[in-house]
Amino acid sequence: QQRGEDRLPGLLGLEVVEVGSPTTLRVDVRPHHLAPNGFLHAATVVALADTACGYGCMESLPDGASGFTTVETKSSRTDMVTEMDRTSEAAIVAGLRRARPDDAVLGEEGGARAGSSGVRWIIDPLDGTTNYLYGFPSFAVSIGAELDGQALLGAVHDPVHGETFTALVGGGARRNGQPLRVGAGVELATALVGTGFAYQAERRAAQAEVLTGVLPQVRDIRRAGAAALDLCWVACGRLDAFYEQGLAPWDRAAGSLVAAEAGAWVRAPGAGDDGLPEDLVVACGPGLEDPLIALLRRAHAEAGGAGA
Repeated sequence: QQRGEDRLPGLLGLEVVEVGSPTTLRVDVRPHHLAPNGFLHAATVVALADTACGYGCMESLPDGASGFTTVETKSSRTDMVTEMDRTSEAAIVAGLRRARPDDAVLGEEGGARAGSSGVRWIIDPLDGTTNYLYGFPSFAVSIGAELDGQALLGAVHDPVHGETFTALVGGGARRNGQPLRVGAGVELATALVGTGFAYQAERRAAQAEVLTGVLPQVRDIRRAGAAALDLCWVACGRLDAFYEQGLAPWDRAAGSLVAAEAGAWVRAPGAGDDGLPEDLVVACGPGLEDPLIALLRRAHAEAGGAGA
């Protein structure tokens, strides 16, 4: 495969390699897994996500909330965190610390540290915690990396379905090692659209108002509860589009890059003055962006500027 340094002169010397079944990729992070210039191989990033799942037997669905010894809440009574979130993040951060001690880390569960290299790893150790807690099969480990704020690579591992989505900026997107390209655009009226909701009751009510303006204009709506997977599903055609406001960096860092490198149109936070909230993330197949953005703009206006 073409080496990452050929596409990213002066940035990261990442090597793009074929990745087999994620359940067979069990790689400890040691110096010999580094590229010659000291940067992690793309395959090792995938291995970190896979290993995080294996540390806590995340590949097996729990039998409801009764199987957990530690379930706490964060921003609201519906925003939960389990020992699995923390175990997964600890495994990933420990691997990165050994391999890349000078890099910064931002993890959802507090695994943050400053760095001096300009590289920052953004980790969601368990995207879809509520789904995992209830045994609903939609959750993933998400790891992204950026240099001076520019997205460079991402890996999203879905242990239930045995799928690992990866992307390297300028190097394309892959699913289980196979090249991934978004399908041809569809008309808005026949588009299957994914979305998500916040944990705070007032904001959820506002998002529901916007949704009432969107739903009649598309084929249908899906709410799977794991934004990293939603973005990857746009990349592979399971969704025609996705939108959600208020996503944290760890929710979107890897998935947005997977979608973009697969050929999707992606609106990142702070996209500019287009009449939509600055923190709204949108991803869709080519050709769908103009009618979808117009619909979202109209739905926001009719809802009085409510959150999407």
